[in-house]
Amino acid sequence: MADATNKEEKSLNFLEEIIEEHLNNGTYKSIVTRFPPEPNGYLHIGHASSICLNFGLTQKYPGYTNLRFDDTNPVTEETEYVESIKDDVRWLGFEWKYERYASDYFDTLYEYALKLIDKGLAYVDDSTSEEMAAMKGTPTEPGKDSPYRNRSVEENRDLFVRMKNGEFQDGARTLRAKIDMAHINMLMRDPILYRIKHAHHHRTGDIWCIYPMYDFAHGQSDSIEEVTHSICTMEFVPHRELYDWLIEKLEIYPSHQYEFARRNINYTVTSKRKLLQLVNENYVTGWDDPRMPTISGLRRRGYTPESIREFCDRIGVAKRDNMVDVGLLEFCVREHLNKIALRRMVVFDPIKVVITNYNGSGEVLQSENNPEDANAGLREIPFSREIYIERDDFMENPPKKYFRLAPGQMVRLKSAYIIKCEQVIKAADGSIVEIHCTYMPESKSGSDTSGINVKGTLHWVSAASALEVEVREYDRLFRVEYPTDEEGDFKDYINPGSLKVVKGYAEPALAAAKPEDRFQFLRKGYYCLDKDATDEKLIFNRTVTLKDGWAKEVKKG
Repeated sequence: MADATNKEEKSLNFLEEIIEEHLNNGTYKSIVTRFPPEPNGYLHIGHASSICLNFGLTQKYPGYTNLRFDDTNPVTEETEYVESIKDDVRWLGFEWKYERYASDYFDTLYEYALKLIDKGLAYVDDSTSEEMAAMKGTPTEPGKDSPYRNRSVEENRDLFVRMKNGEFQDGARTLRAKIDMAHINMLMRDPILYRIKHAHHHRTGDIWCIYPMYDFAHGQSDSIEEVTHSICTMEFVPHRELYDWLIEKLEIYPSHQYEFARRNINYTVTSKRKLLQLVNENYVTGWDDPRMPTISGLRRRGYTPESIREFCDRIGVAKRDNMVDVGLLEFCVREHLNKIALRRMVVFDPIKVVITNYNGSGEVLQSENNPEDANAGLREIPFSREIYIERDDFMENPPKKYFRLAPGQMVRLKSAYIIKCEQVIKAADGSIVEIHCTYMPESKSGSDTSGINVKGTLHWVSAASALEVEVREYDRLFRVEYPTDEEGDFKDYINPGSLKVVKGYAEPALAAAKPEDRFQFLRKGYYCLDKDATDEKLIFNRTVTLKDGWAKEVKKG
């Protein structure tokens, strides 16, 4: 019976149960996993789950993880994507043992294909893609054999060598496995193993003009690397039979495939095709636009690797697809940023307050950098006779229980003094120009002897030393939970308010902001410095609001 102290230990997921059984019964002494992205786009939050799973397993159990690029389609793959993927994996906090590419194995895969031909288990087919589709059959009806299915081993070998040598045009011929055109699993009905594609490859150049299909390259690459647990998402369940068939017929290392469920996230899309559309059609500024669900986009927006790892851990590993509320991701980053973010004061919509009885000059106050972190220290904040507060923090005719600034009412300025509104100065059109207040000298924060209790505390900045900053307030890119193409174009659901650019006035400490810093703008949200910022122009991105405003909107609707 488990010790009482272990009651709160997290239960094993089904993959961990499998691995522990394998290690305990001696099937393996250590395990090998791999993360195998295709370098045809930037990684997104869905990939983060797979990264955390594959690398996390070999952090928990003896073994290692490879990073292997599935670069078998030269038309869509670029070195830019390779480098971004490596950067994202490292940023998430993981390091691979070996960096591998499917293209590393092109010679070996070609020899494997010849081996299947020699065994009478593969043939060259001259059928067009349309003809092959017509012969495929349906889930309830068997397919028909290709007229080229019974070519001799010698003819197939000759034609395949000539395919490799570039004698035929794209689409003229394919190499197909010879399995069973009546198989209940339609993927086993003589699947294509190789196709002709005269295209420049980002690593092998123009050496090859035939390229293996994913189903042929994937399992064999796993086997070459002696991957013990090849972990895929559930859509590859039908592919497992072909994965096993090829390994068995080639008599190579018996890697085995295991599947887990995707975790789709509402209010977003993670299809690379759709993400590429958003980029190419200028709905966003690029793959790293802070509204994108890409890891680079989340990173630029101010998400931390710790918060993304926590999110992946919370959604867990299961065998059934499920929709995850993006609010959980936002919760995870709020929780982490609350612990690490430096507190700063920024006023977005300023109204001037003149403290008429304050005659000090050059007074510098102190405020905590982070009340959640005892080691974060203090920062200096200049105080002056003229300050800015938020326009929303003043009301000339307030309702009951209004605790912010109003005529005759007192509030505390954060880390400063208590002030009282004495007069409202207006322009000829009735608009408020400035507010005149008095302050209580004995009410200074940290040494208050005034005996006055106030219920409202406002953030503020000194008008004389405030920095002008640009603030980009990002929100969810889509305004509906499930932006699909089922009822029109998914882009029709883009949230027109997903980006709002405002001007702010910040305390001077933000002049020292660095890209890796995280900030809480008091009473506003969490922010980070954007890559577009310069010494002359400070630009901050909103990572997330202080509270989940969307939950309230949903309840209202």
